[in-house]
Amino acid sequence: MTLFKVVKNVGVILLLTFFYSQSTGQESALDITDIKSTIAAYADAREVSNPDELRKLFTEDADQLVSSGEWRNGIEEMVAGMLRSSKNNPGDRSLLVESVRFIREDVAVANARYEIKREDGSERKMWSTFVLLKDDTWKISAIRNMLPAK
Repeated sequence: MTLFKVVKNVGVILLLTFFYSQSTGQESALDITDIKSTIAAYADAREVSNPDELRKLFTEDADQLVSSGEWRNGIEEMVAGMLRSSKNNPGDRSLLVESVRFIREDVAVANARYEIKREDGSERKMWSTFVLLKDDTWKISAIRNMLPAK
């Protein structure tokens, strides 16, 4: 085989790989909707203190770093900590996803405003970053909660 044929064949393979690996954008829009729905389901399950629904939303090895510096490793530790935190810090929680970035087609990072409106009228404003993995559905693999610097 001549060098020209090798280069030509490699070029065709690279070109086909490039075109077939590109997203049409429709999958991404659907994935963004699904990611936002997963985060909304997390907020809803936490709001009503539903441990079974929470468990369904996480990967087996999920972890969470909360704003107090506590690490929660694994689903059971995360769910117990979330329910304890919601009970100890009552209020209306809201998560507003502001951005989603795809690391790969099956790995995404979502950033959300996380606010707790307390019964006394005060508000706690934070940020949450979610790392999500897709198998059949999007699941949360990691959560990082942060208090903004003043």
